Amino acid sequence: MEANANRPLPVDHEQVIDLALSAERTVVWSLDSASGLLGWHEGLPELLGLPEDQVHTTLTEVIEPLRAATEVWQDLDLERPFEDQHGRTRWIRFQARTTGGRLLGTATDVTDRHDERRELADRYRLLVELSPDLIGVHQDGLVVYANPSLVRFAGGTTSADLLGKPITELVAEESVPGMLDRIASLTEPGARTAPAEALLRFADGEKVPMEVVSVRTTWEGRTAYQVILRDLSAQKAAQASLHYQAALVEHVSDAIIATDADGRVTSWNPAAETIYGLPDSVALGRWVGELVGAPLDPGEVLRAGGVIAASHRSADGAALEVRVSVAEMKDGYVLVCADETARRRAERQYSTVVAALDEGVLVVGPDGMVVSANPAAERILGVPESMMMRSSPREWPLYDESGYRFTPAQFPSAQVRRTGVPQLNRVLRVLRRDGRTVWLSLSCRAMHPEDIKNSSFVLSFSDITERLAIGERLEHDATHDPLTGLANRTLVLDRLNAALGDRTVAVLFIDLDKFKVINDSLGHTTGDRVLRIAGERLRRAVRITDLVGRLGGDEFVVIAFDVPDPSTVRALTEHLRESLTKPIALEGRGLHVDASIGIVVAGPDDPRTADDLVRDADVAMYQAKTLGRSRVEFFDVGLRERVQRRLRLEQDLRDAVREGRLWAAYQPVVDLRSNRTVAVEGLLRWTHPVHGAVSPTEFIPLAEESDLINLLGNYVLRETTQELGARRAAGIEVDLKINLSTRQLEDPGFVPAVEEALIRAGLPPKALCLEITESALMRDATAAGEVLSALRELGVRLAIDDFGTGYSSLAQLQRLTLDALKIDRSFVTKLGSSAEAEVIVTSIIAMAHAVKLTVVAEGVENRSQLELLRRLGCDQGQGYYFGKPLPADELWPAER
Repeated sequence: MEANANRPLPVDHEQVIDLALSAERTVVWSLDSASGLLGWHEGLPELLGLPEDQVHTTLTEVIEPLRAATEVWQDLDLERPFEDQHGRTRWIRFQARTTGGRLLGTATDVTDRHDERRELADRYRLLVELSPDLIGVHQDGLVVYANPSLVRFAGGTTSADLLGKPITELVAEESVPGMLDRIASLTEPGARTAPAEALLRFADGEKVPMEVVSVRTTWEGRTAYQVILRDLSAQKAAQASLHYQAALVEHVSDAIIATDADGRVTSWNPAAETIYGLPDSVALGRWVGELVGAPLDPGEVLRAGGVIAASHRSADGAALEVRVSVAEMKDGYVLVCADETARRRAERQYSTVVAALDEGVLVVGPDGMVVSANPAAERILGVPESMMMRSSPREWPLYDESGYRFTPAQFPSAQVRRTGVPQLNRVLRVLRRDGRTVWLSLSCRAMHPEDIKNSSFVLSFSDITERLAIGERLEHDATHDPLTGLANRTLVLDRLNAALGDRTVAVLFIDLDKFKVINDSLGHTTGDRVLRIAGERLRRAVRITDLVGRLGGDEFVVIAFDVPDPSTVRALTEHLRESLTKPIALEGRGLHVDASIGIVVAGPDDPRTADDLVRDADVAMYQAKTLGRSRVEFFDVGLRERVQRRLRLEQDLRDAVREGRLWAAYQPVVDLRSNRTVAVEGLLRWTHPVHGAVSPTEFIPLAEESDLINLLGNYVLRETTQELGARRAAGIEVDLKINLSTRQLEDPGFVPAVEEALIRAGLPPKALCLEITESALMRDATAAGEVLSALRELGVRLAIDDFGTGYSSLAQLQRLTLDALKIDRSFVTKLGSSAEAEVIVTSIIAMAHAVKLTVVAEGVENRSQLELLRRLGCDQGQGYYFGKPLPADELWPAER
């Protein structure tokens, strides 16, 4: 593009005039499209505030991007700022038109106008920001601007609290359709709607009437809508007050009379016409005293206190006892003349209205059309009185409590007309015209029972929708588990009791296995989600006629009705377990649950109650848990007796600890090389006052399952250390071995208890060897390792008991730094009769000796087992061949 700054331009003067009509300081420029020559008239450098040598470059930067996009006869109009040599900003407007192969244009300095527009915009922004009206802009249904008034209305602190929110969140639901219709009518930029009314919601949910005007505008180059809202609450209240006052003046039973300052009547309400027997056409302009038949000076009454009792006369001469109240107005007075009889009648009417304020009242004429409706009826039915007048109640569909729709002949007013008997407190459901359903408590009476055919009818009704909903929620909450929504114990027992005697039912008591591990390791929130998922799986797995309930914790119950035979129950049970055992995906984990299930089946002749059946199913579930979990057990009478024995024994065991019926027995541990007793194992024994000696295999599991095992363990620790301390003091150099339970390892007070027992007994720590089973180590190897390390620091020796029945490895034996290893008796008893057992024992001894462990074989019963163990290199032996567990006085009879 070449410059030709000062040569005359071949310019069509009419075009230039057309381009520069509104210019104040204008310079003409031209661009030849073919040659690329760019020219301008004098004054362009001064206009731009730039040196002569910079004008061509600047003008080219403005024109060149537009030239390719310019079509013939397309006008260009562009404003942009320039910084002159003195650092001031100038705004230049470029206008151009393509014609005859040239781009002809003007450059005009519009800095002053731009500044004026900016000042005007700032003023407008300030007005908007300070306006008490609510002003906002929404685009694509989302708020993009809100002035402070709108922010405060919406309960926000800054406009950022509203930006991006749907505009419909601020608009009451019933006003949204009108808002959308008004927006749809704005088809042109700048178009605005006529003022309309809408309801907006405060942040607390209160609805406020607003006058709203919407204007179509642009926001960041795209269509948007500006909304100006004005609070009509005060105006509505004032209008309502005026309407009320006007209605009061027109309809009250008291005569309300207005006079000028001289006492001439200027207003005479209908009640005055009735009381005094004169129409307002006669009364207006006359002295008030003439009309009431007695002297009446409003000024004197006002000076006397404003209220007097007076005797007046009506136009026909009847005497009236009137209570006159006077108030001064701007141009005169207002008098209220109340007939005492009319007042009493008005009081009765007022009491009736107050009593019915919360009830909707419709008056239905003899022709079946509505002739009156109170405000409560409007609110409840959602229709204004004007629309209800001369309409038929049959236009609102009515349904009874079972959902049956009334025919016209069944409507309350029709039934009262037909029978003459009032309809009282009928519970009905009405479908409003807006689609909502409302429950009503409705009564209908004839206004003139003596003339029922020509009588009107009064329908009074209350909205009981919320009350019914609350009742339904309370009933649901009282019979359902709040976590899972399943039936609770109350509903389960009610449904079960209702079925007994008529139907065959199966009760499945379901307890999730190892749910406590999930709850303790992943938290109660995850545990609750697992319970909800398990409950939902059970609900979906049963038949539609069955009932699923949650009794608490991880215990569920299924009531299967009308089961034909046990095989059906088994099939249902396996289906339930299959549903429960599917992995549960939570927070990136795949959790697995299983269940122990107890089942009881009761036929129509079964005498047990619902509580009995649930209890027996619980007993069967407990048996399934006892036999190894993840099992299904059917209930029988013998099972109940066994469980009852377990429960009694558990309570008796608690009493035995307290009453001293437990005692310690000691079994020798012999060195197989020297045949010398080197240690004794302290074993707990229980002599029951009724059952005699109770086997440890029966009462130790009871203690493990309850909270008694730590109590028993501490008892054994104290008793045996005291006994061995005394024996060692007497010269009997034997060590003590004691078994530990898994629960003892979980007790934070166990290690201090060991230390205290050793100190009190005077027993060296190395003389005590604590034995722990493989299963206890595997349950939580890390935690067990920490406790065992603490015991090692005390100097106590450690042994692993029942070795070979679990999953211990050589690496574990090294890591735990044990001292001894006990071969489980199941291998020892097979020695001599099983080559496989001999191979296993040989391997265990070799592995233990490899890590410097002393090997003890338990369960040695005969000499052949002893000789074989010696030949295999076993270090120590224990069993009936060496001696049964005995009380200390019998094991060492001569020492004490």
